[in-house]
Amino acid sequence: MAEPPVTAAELEEVVPGILHWRVSNPLIGGEWSSSHAVRGPEGTVLIDPVPLAAGPLAQLAPVAAIVLTAACHQRAAWRYRRELGAPVWLPRGSRETEEEPDERYGEGDLLPGGLRALRTPGPERPHYSLLLAGEPAVLFSPDLVMRTRAGELVFVPGEYHEDPEETRRSVERCAALAFDVLCLAHGPPLRNGPAALRDLLARTA
Repeated sequence: MAEPPVTAAELEEVVPGILHWRVSNPLIGGEWSSSHAVRGPEGTVLIDPVPLAAGPLAQLAPVAAIVLTAACHQRAAWRYRRELGAPVWLPRGSRETEEEPDERYGEGDLLPGGLRALRTPGPERPHYSLLLAGEPAVLFSPDLVMRTRAGELVFVPGEYHEDPEETRRSVERCAALAFDVLCLAHGPPLRNGPAALRDLLARTA
């Protein structure tokens, strides 16, 4: 997905060390496109970054890495690589992207910021969720599910996925993980992540 032509004005703290920002993205009909940052001792890791205003972006310095969960979430990654000097990480086997990544990763790899890569196919075959252990534990899950403007958790529409049935299996895998907060690529985070996923699976059985 190309860089959205809109810019988020502010950061929101999800839990200590985890920041969130989002835009109403005209490239996807005005739905939310959301991004996150993980602060760590070696710097901040940006996950699927959409544009962020200069002031809030400066608050994230130094940026140590940019992690893309899938090729469809390139967004502002390449511009931020040039501006911030941070390497871009992309899943192995991804389709061609606008620029070449600096690093590639796969299932089970430990990424910058302490993020553990978990393959969750369905939207694309090389599509990953990222698990951050801790208290609370946080799961960054990109295009499996989203939140509506009313706040309801729903599946991302199947027409945007290579394999909607595989998407459901990936959500089932995520619902069984030990974590607390669910951070999405489309919509604000949920603090009762596993329960929200289990409820969605039950509602759509």
